[in-house]
Amino acid sequence: MRAIRRFTVRTSLPERLARLEQLASNLRWSWHEPTRELFREISLDGWRATGHDPVQLLGWVGTERLRQLADDEGFVSRVDALADDLDDYLSQARWYQSLEDAPEAIAYFSPEFGITSALPQYSGGLGILAGDHLKAASDLGVPIVGVGLFYQAGYFKQAISREGWQQESYPVLDPDGLPLTILRNADGTHATVALALPGARTLHARIWQATIGRVPLLLLDTNIHENELELRGVADRLYGGGGEHRLQQELLLGIGGVRALAVYSELTGAPEPTVFHSNEGHAGFLGIERIAQLSASAGLTFDEALAVVRAGTVFTTHTPVPAGIDRFDLDLVRRHLSGDLVPGVDVERVLALGREDDPSIFNMAQLGFSIAQRANGVSKLHGAVSRAMFQDRWPGFDVEEVPITSVTNGVHAPTWTSPSLKHLAERELGTLDTARCDWGSDAVSDETLWSVRREMRAHLVDEARARTRRKHERNEGVAPSWIDRMLDPDVLTIGFARRVPTYKRLTLMLHDRERLRSILTDPERPVQLVIAGKSHPADEAGKQLIQELVRFSQEPDIRGRLVFLENYDIAMAKSLYPGCDVWLNNPPRPLEACGTSGMKAALNGSLNLSILDGWWEEYFDGQNGWAIPSAHEQMDAAERDAFEANAMYEIIEHQVAPRFYDRDERGLPTAWIASIRHTLATLSPELSAERMLAEYVRELYAPAARAASIAGADTAEAGRGFAAWTGRMRQAFGGVSVHHVEVDGVDVPPIVGDQVRVRAFLDLGALSPDDVTVEVVAGAMSEEGELRHTRRFTLEDRGGDSAARRFEAAIELPIAGTFGYTVRVVPKHEMLANDAELGLVAYAKA
Repeated sequence: MRAIRRFTVRTSLPERLARLEQLASNLRWSWHEPTRELFREISLDGWRATGHDPVQLLGWVGTERLRQLADDEGFVSRVDALADDLDDYLSQARWYQSLEDAPEAIAYFSPEFGITSALPQYSGGLGILAGDHLKAASDLGVPIVGVGLFYQAGYFKQAISREGWQQESYPVLDPDGLPLTILRNADGTHATVALALPGARTLHARIWQATIGRVPLLLLDTNIHENELELRGVADRLYGGGGEHRLQQELLLGIGGVRALAVYSELTGAPEPTVFHSNEGHAGFLGIERIAQLSASAGLTFDEALAVVRAGTVFTTHTPVPAGIDRFDLDLVRRHLSGDLVPGVDVERVLALGREDDPSIFNMAQLGFSIAQRANGVSKLHGAVSRAMFQDRWPGFDVEEVPITSVTNGVHAPTWTSPSLKHLAERELGTLDTARCDWGSDAVSDETLWSVRREMRAHLVDEARARTRRKHERNEGVAPSWIDRMLDPDVLTIGFARRVPTYKRLTLMLHDRERLRSILTDPERPVQLVIAGKSHPADEAGKQLIQELVRFSQEPDIRGRLVFLENYDIAMAKSLYPGCDVWLNNPPRPLEACGTSGMKAALNGSLNLSILDGWWEEYFDGQNGWAIPSAHEQMDAAERDAFEANAMYEIIEHQVAPRFYDRDERGLPTAWIASIRHTLATLSPELSAERMLAEYVRELYAPAARAASIAGADTAEAGRGFAAWTGRMRQAFGGVSVHHVEVDGVDVPPIVGDQVRVRAFLDLGALSPDDVTVEVVAGAMSEEGELRHTRRFTLEDRGGDSAARRFEAAIELPIAGTFGYTVRVVPKHEMLANDAELGLVAYAKA
C-alpha cells in the first residue's frame, strides 16, 4: 500500500555534539572539505547511503554511534573548532566589504538552484550556475538573497531500462528532511505569500530558507493545506506541466518571490534589496510586481514605476536559440493578470513589454529586457549571439551596439575540485585554494601530480563500475562478471555529460562507428568514454539518442571501453569531472551559451576537446586542450556532422592519444603533465565563480544600485522626470533630421595626423540640444560601403534656431586608408545606461 504523506523525524544530538546541527544545516559543508571529512568520519557507509547529506546522516547512524562520538574528546574538539571556523566565516569582513557605495542587498531570482545533491532543486547548467553564484557570493561577502521555488519532486531521477530507454521517476521530497528551515511569523505560524488567480482562486506559498554560507535562499512551497488540492501541485516538479502550469510557476517565482523578500525583510530585519537580478526570463514577472508596489506606495504612473524598476534590474539571458525561450499564449497571460494579481497595473501595458513579432505570444525574454536596464549574455561569444538575436529591439543600431554585454560564467572551485587535488595543494603548496596555487612549482613533482590524476581516474572507474552493477541488478537481478573489468584506471579517459537535447549532439561520436570502435579498442593506445546525461521527459528525440548510445555501449567489444551512467547529478559530477583526462563538448557553433562542465573538468587538470564555442572560444590557447574545427554554417546538418565528427576522430587518434601515451623513462607523459600544469595555473583563476561574481558586482550590480538610488530618491523625483523625458523623446524624436553635412579639409587628400572639420545642420523639432548627442561615426569602409572598426566623435552645439541647429567638431585622422563617416543623432540623458537604450537614432541621409 502507498502512504498518503511522509514526514521526517530528526535525530536528537547529545549536548556535547549540539554544534553538529549548525554544521549540518548551513550548506557551507557542501564545499568546505574539512567539514565534509568530519561527516565522512561519523560513518563513511552512512555518508554514501544518504547521498552525502549530513542531516540524513545524523539520523542514519543512530543514537549509539552519536553517544560514542560524544565521548571522543578529539572528535568533540574538531566539531567545536569547525563550528568556530564557521562562525568566523559568517562574521568576518570579506572582499565585498572593502568596496565603497556597493548595494546593501541584491536579490537573485532563478527557477532552479544546484547547491548540493542533498537539495535536489536543479536540472542542469542553469541551476548549477545559480548555486555557484550563491556560493561565490558567500565567499566574497556579497549580500545576495536567492529566490526560487521549492519543487516537491525536484527534477526527475533517471533510470535506463534493459532496452536503453530513459525512464523517469519523481520521488516526493519532504522539506523537513532537507537542510531547510521554515520562515515563521512572530506567532510561530509559517510565513506565506498569496497570489490571486483566475476564477476567484488564491495560490498560497510558504517560505523555506536554505542557508548557503552567508547567503539565504528563499524557496516558495505550494504544497500546503491553505491551497485547494489542484493548486498544491503548482510547484510539483521542475519544468513540468503544460502552458498554464508553467505560467503559474513563473508568476509565483517573480511576483511571489518579490513578496517573499518583503516578508523576509520584515521578519528578520534584513535590508530590502536595491538590485534585482533575473537569471533567465523565467522570473521576469518580478518587474511587474515591483511596478505594482511602486504605483501603490508612491503613487507612480506605470511609466514612472517602470523607469525606477528598470534602473535597479539586471537580466541575464542564457539561451542562444529562440526555442530556448519561454513563450506563452498572450490571452492566457492576460487572463491571469486581469484580476487582482497585480492591482492597479495596466494589463495591456504589461503585455506590450513581452510581446514579440507574433502578436498572440508573450515572450519571457522580451519581458526580461523590458524590465531591466542592464542585460548580459554568459560568454563573449554568447553576448555577440544575443546581440544578433535581439537586434530588432534596437532598430537603427549596428549589432555590436545592441546594449547586451557579457559576463562569462564561472564555476565554484571549492565545490568542483577533487579532494585529492585539494589535499595535494595543501600538502605541497600550503593551501587548499587550488585556484591560486603555483602549479609550476618544483614543490609538486611530475610523479606526484600524475599519481593524483591516476587516483582521480581510478575513483571514477570504481564509481562507474558500482553504478553499472546497481543498474544491472535492478534490471536483471544479477550483475554480469564483465563489470569488474569495465574501464581501466590507466587508460586515456574522455568524458561527456550534458543535458540531451538533440542540438548537444550526444551521438556525434557514433557518426562512424567502426572508426570509433578502432579508437576505443586500439591495442597500443586505447581510449575509454564515460558518458552521462538526461533528456527532458517530453523530448522523445533526445531519449532516442540516449538509447542509440546505450545500445552501442552494450556490444561485447565496446562495453569495457564505453559506459553510459544513468541519473547524472551533482554527486556523479564530482567524480566524473576529476576522473576524466579529456572533456568532450561538440555542439554546433554557436549553440553553446557557455558550457560550464568543461570548466569544472579544467579545475581538476583535465584538458578540453571542444568546438570553439561558449567559454572555450575565449580561453583555448593551444596548450590547454584541442579545438575541434567547425564546419561552414551553410553546410547542411548531415555534412556538418560528418565534417566535425571526422575532425574529432583525427584529433583523438593523432594528437590526444599520442600525447597521453608518450612516456619518458619514468613512465610519465611529460608533455601531458605540462598541459595539466598549464591548465591549472592559467584557467583555474579565470574560470572561478569568484571572478565571475566580481565582474557582476563591478559591471552590473554597482551601476544598477547607483541608478536605482538616483531614480528612487525623493519620492522618485528623478525617476518621474526620466519617465517624462523618455515619453517626450519617443513622441518627438521622429521629427529630428540631419539636413546636411559639411566637411572642411578634404579638398586635397589629407594625410595621417591632419584634422578635418565636420559641421552638421539639424532640425531638432520639439527637442532641445540638451536632449541629444550629435556625433560623427567614422571608420574603415568595407567594399559594400559599411563602416568597420568605428570611432565616435561628438559634435558641439554652435547655435542656430531649432530648425537649423549647427553642430561641429574637428576630427583627427589617425590612420591611413579609405575613411568613411556618417553623422547621427541619439538621445542623451544622465539616466540612460546606453545610447541605444531607447532604440532611437536619426542618421544623415547620403
